[in-house]
Amino acid sequence: MARQIFVNLPIRDMERSRAFFGALGFSFNPQFSNEQGACMVVSETIYVMLLVESFFQTFTAKRIADAREATEVLVCLSCDSRAEVDALVQKARAAGGTVPRTPQDHGFMYAHGFEDPDGHVWELVWMDPNAAPPHGG
Repeated sequence: MARQIFVNLPIRDMERSRAFFGALGFSFNPQFSNEQGACMVVSETIYVMLLVESFFQTFTAKRIADAREATEVLVCLSCDSRAEVDALVQKARAAGGTVPRTPQDHGFMYAHGFEDPDGHVWELVWMDPNAAPPHGG
């Protein structure tokens, strides 16, 4: 079985978050979704658990960071093309996300990103494996 990853993110408003990520084309697994949490399907092995803050708090004794004011994690997703990177950023902006910086074009790698309505940073990257610089070592 392939290893899976479940990224857990605190959110303030379930309906708003589901609408935002649905507008980006992501689906939700109803088997693992309710009013406290939604299992967003990124791929066959990657999932994002969007957890209402009060429910998220039950998993940790630490204070929950306000992602609009501090960054604890950058979620980076690979894309199949530069066009997909740009399309997802455009969809995020149209759905109410913010775009805090300009695209970064390094020739072999193209990156851009957005912040979701809760302030979590989503980096999107396309890399041309045939043009990547050799790994030194």
